[in-house]
Amino acid sequence: MGFSIHGEGITEPIQARTGDELETTVDVSVVISTYNRCSLLARALESLQHQETADVSYEILVVDNNSTDETRDVKQRLIAENRGKFSYIFEPKQGLSYGRNAGIARARAEIIAFTDDDVRVSSNWVARIKAGFAAEPNADFLGGKVLPDWSGMPPAWLTQAHWAPLALLDYGDQPFYVDAGRPLSLIGANCAFRKRAFEQVGLFRADFQRVKNGVGSLEDHELLLRLWQAGRKGIYLPDLTVTAEVQPDRLRKPYHREWHAGHGRFHAMLRSELLERSKLGKILGVPAHLYRRALSDAVRWTISQLLGRRDKAFGYEVRMRFFAGFAGSRWHEFFHFQSPPNRAAE
Repeated sequence: MGFSIHGEGITEPIQARTGDELETTVDVSVVISTYNRCSLLARALESLQHQETADVSYEILVVDNNSTDETRDVKQRLIAENRGKFSYIFEPKQGLSYGRNAGIARARAEIIAFTDDDVRVSSNWVARIKAGFAAEPNADFLGGKVLPDWSGMPPAWLTQAHWAPLALLDYGDQPFYVDAGRPLSLIGANCAFRKRAFEQVGLFRADFQRVKNGVGSLEDHELLLRLWQAGRKGIYLPDLTVTAEVQPDRLRKPYHREWHAGHGRFHAMLRSELLERSKLGKILGVPAHLYRRALSDAVRWTISQLLGRRDKAFGYEVRMRFFAGFAGSRWHEFFHFQSPPNRAAE
């Protein structure tokens, strides 16, 4: 059976498995999409290669998303050393969603797990995913902690409140269901889905994806929204852990400023009920309560600056940058549709 990307104006057929690939199956298919990170990729694949799996079988699908570095060389070495464990897929369409969807199309298992090229998974990661789904037959997806491996000493201001731009996640040490009643996002660096989830709601959407080294994307969250709207649920498993290498540029404030502005622009496209709902309606296409929150953040930022509380001020600043990204996108959309169409002179 083939899949399609369901979205606004997007229908991207993906070729189903045929031939020899149908003759053998595995318990878990691991998909890792990579772009120009061959040095990090090698370490990520090593952690996947050395898994304590007991009787759980798995495959690793490495999707080269149009890299121009030595990614292909890393792939060739690993495939030569691990016959039958690694598969290489070249996806020329640039973007993380395209890469992941190409992996889904080639996956042989009914469970498809995702991680990233700058992540090292725990030694029981594959086995824990299989056990998690076995314990919860009605769950369509699951995920766990993404913990930091700091490249250097993080600055004092970079507390857990600023983890979102680093794609880090820790919801504590108790498992819980993730559904429409508790819509907490899981992260694509450490999550897995039953294949039936994609058959029901479609694949990762390309219009919310990260492209190359872009920031602020929402492809993971948007997919979860569709699953929640369809009445599906998942699980947060605190003992399903991976470690992400935090790159030096992400320890600096300019990266976080850019991420929050980009996140705002993607949320303007997403139109989630949480942000759109407003008792006061909208002003120039922006929910009125967001103006009020931005004004409050601006006042608190000013007070924090005057009191010399720079770290606290930065927290308010990035919230304002989110608003700027969101509002700027909506204002552009509002005035674009308000403008009369150009007419050629008769």
